[in-house]
Amino acid sequence: MVILIKDFEDINYDLGIGLGVYDIHSPRIPTKEEITTAINRSLQQIDRSLFWVNPDCGLKTRKEEEVKDALTVLVNAVKAKRQE
Repeated sequence: MVILIKDFEDINYDLGIGLGVYDIHSPRIPTKEEITTAINRSLQQIDRSLFWVNPDCGLKTRKEEEVKDALTVLVNAVKAKRQE
């Protein structure tokens, strides 16, 4: 995602997009802070009304327990961001 966001820094993007905010290929559960950092960086370049938060592409490489925990963190980070 960091590479993709860097590309957006060079253009004036005005279409909707859903960016992955954590690496689903890693078994490590991301922290709320890591996801929030990714969201904040994205929102520096993409209007809030055009941005959807997603896990990185696909979840089939992870076990159900890992997916549930990671998505719980993601949802909590998004809820907190919406309260700002």
